Amino acid sequence: MKDIKRRIAISKYWDYTFATIGLLSSFVGLALLLTLFLDLFIDGFPRLSYKFFTSFPSRFPENAGILSAWVGTVLVMIVTALAAIPLGVAAGIYLEEYAGKNLFTNIIEINIANLAGIPSIIYGLLALGLFVYFFKFGESILTGGLALTLLILPVVIMATREAIRAIPNSIREASYALGATKWQTVRWHILPYSTGGILTGIIIGLSRAIGETAPLITVGALTFIAFLPTSPLSSDFPFISFRWLLDPFTVMPIQLFNWVSRPQKGFHMNAAAAGIVLMVMTLVMNGIAIYIRYRFRKKIKW
Repeated sequence: MKDIKRRIAISKYWDYTFATIGLLSSFVGLALLLTLFLDLFIDGFPRLSYKFFTSFPSRFPENAGILSAWVGTVLVMIVTALAAIPLGVAAGIYLEEYAGKNLFTNIIEINIANLAGIPSIIYGLLALGLFVYFFKFGESILTGGLALTLLILPVVIMATREAIRAIPNSIREASYALGATKWQTVRWHILPYSTGGILTGIIIGLSRAIGETAPLITVGALTFIAFLPTSPLSSDFPFISFRWLLDPFTVMPIQLFNWVSRPQKGFHMNAAAAGIVLMVMTLVMNGIAIYIRYRFRKKIKW
């Protein structure tokens, strides 16, 4: 009896120890993030104004803005999301629900896991050879978006597979017992229950993509651009234009790098202000995805 009580006491001690370590680790991470944000806020807040958002880059720090950078970031992220999400989710569904367990699929799974850890510059070189030279897309928004798609595709695929794998087999068996087909089971049972995990992977992937610089510089993103891409709206039928996909571009991380590399203090203040904007854009994007995930989970009844 005493031995059992001693083991229980030791187990409780280690439980409290690990809980304390985890709590302290969380506080350290939050403290570092808060310190970084406060430093950016103190340096960059005076530069945040309507003019800063509506002005092009300039040789003079007081006149420089981020108009071309934030517009380019939004357009590149739209292309990335439209390409990566359907491809990644579809590939994850196929590998987990349809593909047989054989040597071929094992090789695919190993390669996807390895691709998730490859440095981003490698994806930039791949995109340069594939989209710029082979498909002749040029140094365009489309090329930049597809380069980031290659970067985050393994993350989306792996997150999709893990989310689907977590669904109990009893749900599949109940669906088949009622006469549902494979696709009906996936469409009406597997995907709704796994949406939360899939969206989590998408959030992680897009959050990584919005801050990447190396792949975009490799495929020809400009460090100084004083014009906007072609408008997606047209005066002619069907009133939508896709010419902007082949226009040159720049993004927020590249603009940040350009300003930080300048010796003038004014450009450093601009970089801090642009950093605040980039963080807010990331938080807004994540907030939208988290809200969508919450709405999906709210509709599901276990």
